Amino acid sequence: MAADTKIEWCDHTFNPWIGCTKVSTAATCGGGCDGCYAEVSTPVRVLRARGIETWGPHAERHRTSPSNWAKPRRWNAQHEAFFAEHGRRQRVFCASLADWLDNAVDVELLVDLLGLIRITPDLDWLLLSKRIGNWRSRLEAAAEWLRERLTTAAEATVALLRWIERWLEGDAPANVWIGATVVNQAEADRDLPKLLWVPARVRFLSMEPLLGPVDLHLPWFSEPGTRYKPLLHWVIAGGESGPHARPMHPDWARSLRDQCQAVGVPFLFKQHGEWVSAGEPAFGTVEGKKVALIRPDGTMVDPLSDEGRDENADVATMSMVGKSAAGRLLDGRTWHQFPGEATHA
Repeated sequence: MAADTKIEWCDHTFNPWIGCTKVSTAATCGGGCDGCYAEVSTPVRVLRARGIETWGPHAERHRTSPSNWAKPRRWNAQHEAFFAEHGRRQRVFCASLADWLDNAVDVELLVDLLGLIRITPDLDWLLLSKRIGNWRSRLEAAAEWLRERLTTAAEATVALLRWIERWLEGDAPANVWIGATVVNQAEADRDLPKLLWVPARVRFLSMEPLLGPVDLHLPWFSEPGTRYKPLLHWVIAGGESGPHARPMHPDWARSLRDQCQAVGVPFLFKQHGEWVSAGEPAFGTVEGKKVALIRPDGTMVDPLSDEGRDENADVATMSMVGKSAAGRLLDGRTWHQFPGEATHA
């Protein structure tokens, strides 16, 4: 039973709806949404060709088909066979073409998603958001929507309301992993504390595209008074891909790996993206490849400046070779670690 997605850290992707609004932009001290792959993905382009716009603050999010919504039930039914083959549960990345905490989404649609998660307990749902601060308000809105219908509610509706209420009270669902997307220090400082307030059996960061160095700080990994009791359970990092991808300084990924290794938090390096260290002190074209110079803080260096010409300058020379050629080796090895697995894997 093979995975049906190319994303390295999950077995399946499920999109309950399609559409979003960019929130991590240069104007917000972010930039992760500037080159959004989802906005130009095939499903979005097909809808757009039909006159259905799903992107932007005033666009209506598009619910996916009943056959798509049936997939998680089927995966859940295949749990025993998958577990026997792989020794673990299936991981489902929810909303790769949307954001499950998007407050522009109709509450009834969110209720339907939460109901699906509740009735598929043998799947590990990876709920990743750029809006992690919306978690409580969105769940409270879902609970209120259900309470308004209690007089005519079916047993499943009552059970879902109790499930949401328990989560709000701190009893996190066993099959839900909660993640936040951050791309630089400003976003980490803003959103990681919010993530740590969300009741969750597993909390994780997706740091892709990684656009700057990030210090995660030991208190974010451990409860006060303890040394190795993680509040953050997993870190995913990777460079940007796509025709307009920005280079990732390799030291940024190394630093995150080392921070995770120091406290025993699993680290997964997804990809370098389009760029890798070139080893060529030049800018322009080297053997047909585009080359750029980048400082450790993420600023670019003019190759014609004294710094650009200085062989001893603290800059990395990056070559744009393409995602496949760049690969995902970091210092000669693959970092492919998950919560609940040995961190040396």
